[in-house]
Amino acid sequence: MGRLLASLALVLCAHGAGAATQLFPLDRVRLQDGPFQQAQATNLQYLLALDADRLLAPFLREAGLPAKSPSYGNWESTGLDGHMGGHYLSALALMVASTGDAQARQRLDYVIAELKRCQDALGTGYLGGIPDGGKAWGEVGAGQLKVDSFSVNGRWVPWYNVHKMFAGLRDAWVHTGNTDAKAMLVKLSDWALRLTTPLTDAQMQDMLRAEHGGMNEVLADVAQMTGDLRYLALARRFSHQAVLQPLASSQDKLTGLHANTQIPKVIGFARIAQLTEEPEGRQAAEFFWRTVVDKRSVAIGGNSVKEHFHPDTDFKPMLNEVEGPETCNSYNMLKLTALLAQAAPEIGRYADYYERTLYNHILASQHPQGGFVYFTPMRPQHYRVYSQVHEGMWCCVGSGIESHARHGEFIYAHDGDTLFVNLFVASTLDWRERGIQLTQATRFPDESRTRLTVDGTGRFVLKLRYPGWVAPGALKLKLNGKPVKLTARPGTFVEFNRTWQRGDTVDVELPMRTTLEPMPGLTNFVAVLHGPIVLAAKTPQPGETLNFRADASRMGHIAHGAVCPQQAAPVFVSDRQDFLRRFRPVPGQPLTFTAPGLIQGRPDADRLQLIPFFRLHDSRYMLYWGRSTPAQQSLLRAELAQAEQARLALDAQTIDQVAPGEQQPESDHFFKGEGAENGIAPAGRWRHARKWFSYVLNDPKTEARVLRLSFSTRDAGRRFALQLNGQHVADIELASDASRDEIYTRDFALPAALVQAAGGKLEVKFVAQPGSIAGGLYGLRLLR
Repeated sequence: MGRLLASLALVLCAHGAGAATQLFPLDRVRLQDGPFQQAQATNLQYLLALDADRLLAPFLREAGLPAKSPSYGNWESTGLDGHMGGHYLSALALMVASTGDAQARQRLDYVIAELKRCQDALGTGYLGGIPDGGKAWGEVGAGQLKVDSFSVNGRWVPWYNVHKMFAGLRDAWVHTGNTDAKAMLVKLSDWALRLTTPLTDAQMQDMLRAEHGGMNEVLADVAQMTGDLRYLALARRFSHQAVLQPLASSQDKLTGLHANTQIPKVIGFARIAQLTEEPEGRQAAEFFWRTVVDKRSVAIGGNSVKEHFHPDTDFKPMLNEVEGPETCNSYNMLKLTALLAQAAPEIGRYADYYERTLYNHILASQHPQGGFVYFTPMRPQHYRVYSQVHEGMWCCVGSGIESHARHGEFIYAHDGDTLFVNLFVASTLDWRERGIQLTQATRFPDESRTRLTVDGTGRFVLKLRYPGWVAPGALKLKLNGKPVKLTARPGTFVEFNRTWQRGDTVDVELPMRTTLEPMPGLTNFVAVLHGPIVLAAKTPQPGETLNFRADASRMGHIAHGAVCPQQAAPVFVSDRQDFLRRFRPVPGQPLTFTAPGLIQGRPDADRLQLIPFFRLHDSRYMLYWGRSTPAQQSLLRAELAQAEQARLALDAQTIDQVAPGEQQPESDHFFKGEGAENGIAPAGRWRHARKWFSYVLNDPKTEARVLRLSFSTRDAGRRFALQLNGQHVADIELASDASRDEIYTRDFALPAALVQAAGGKLEVKFVAQPGSIAGGLYGLRLLR
């Protein structure tokens, strides 16, 4: 064991970040005028508008100190108290590094000082806002574990929550050099080490069934920062083997899993592998990345429906549901991409994905006046809702304030005497170790060119990305005004190895083509791209007024407005398969197109403009379009109508619903249970309990009449009671009728007097009969 620790110490010491290619620190890159600088400025205003004392309130409460302001509501007061405080630390640190803004630095220093008071008052090294945290963590340390996919001992993802503080303290140290933050992080890591040491490996792995963020990644970072291998060992204990082992063996077992629970785990696998040069974690991370990018993502780079990975052979849920790709997923996929790219011989493919997702999901998720998107629907003619500064406290707000503070991160990288230009973003780079400054002047993507100007002298290799979306042989380069002959291919880098002089310029022409990209497995539905930019069209509905600002309710992050029937959506119709020739650029409006004669299905079809999705806000929209020939058009609409008729009718009748076993729907409905378990079967996700489980449903107009429950014939014979607000409604015995479909529904009438007396909140509880199990429950709808 001692020899192993010694060898690991040598690895940590010798390899540091352990990568061939390094990204530049954020304080070396400054954005210039363009969409990313605008997003950064908007984000700075959002950060400074947030009330630091309200974010600090949960930490002060748990430390026994008086709060200066009441805590924020929403997720910050319903069990995930304090998670935004950790995100806020990270965002402030990133913003200070990216801009040098004095107000952001002052705010960062204040928040760290207040958090230090909290940590000092507790005296254990712990720092968090989890309600009754002392008791909660005491139970964990004693090995008293009742674990579900989003709870430990009934607390909402406590390790996920505290991970945000670990990451915030790390970022404050790494990006701003705040020594208090580093000392606080080490104390917090020591607390975690003491807390988990008594737990067996089996208990640790059981606990990791609950979402826990990137605990393995951040502890690996602490190991590198301190040189202390105890933290690396703990990082390994926080690596979820049930996810790691299949991925390391190139097995895709992701279907049904909560997507953003898995991505941070995989970042940690890659980070540990980067530090130790052990192949398993790297293999797992690379396979996961390829699988998600190639088989589980849509045109904007995002993934998942209702936060979960659907089957990679069935993307129909992506078109049907309004809870499309979650922004947090793409935030974490970009972190994973940047990490994997550092060790890749050529990072072109990683950079193509990074660029695609950065423009079309991350940039698109921020409102130009501030506010962040949780779900981005791919459903035709739906829309997005945005957070408000003092109301939405969702995870995608936390990751959002970080994302738009780190836009300078991936533009440039270096490896010894080689400088990589990965992205075409107006910016300046200070490569101070070489005495070189580089300016990139561009209006990309509005113009398909960029100019690099060198300030300084010396020999180095300049490697310019040849994007995968530029046609072979189409990239054009000039060095100091003279054309350069190219042999590079799309997806690689063009190399200049020379002694540079002050004022040298490289001009790059990046011809952008319009392309159609089918939805995976659904070739009749396509997205339109120009270069790497996804185009979409606004499709407002006549006479309709929508509220695009989310409220503070637990499900306010979902765009709850009426869905438009898919058969009523505009489509691309052409006699020929050559749809692309129909697109026409609009003079004087960059990246703006019409498609006269191609788009059908609306009176204004010829006037619809396709614009960059990242510029489309406050409207219903078309991003994926059905396409057909005139002969096929009526058949396509009939198929869509038939598929939607029953589902839309049921949705119209539905007041509230829960997807059993899915994290956010269950937490939004205040799931509780004893002896409860959930899992994935071929027919879908389920929830059952050996004692009981419950949800709180919303019935604001007291119009509920029926509770519709979905069960499986596989659970035939199970017996349990149905209760509503503590009163018995029915005894249930699951059917054994083999003639039924595997998943069937049963309706239960609700007592009118009980509904009227409930005041809009209905607690539905399932209680197992002695010797039996309550559930499994595959679906729950409250109907008018």
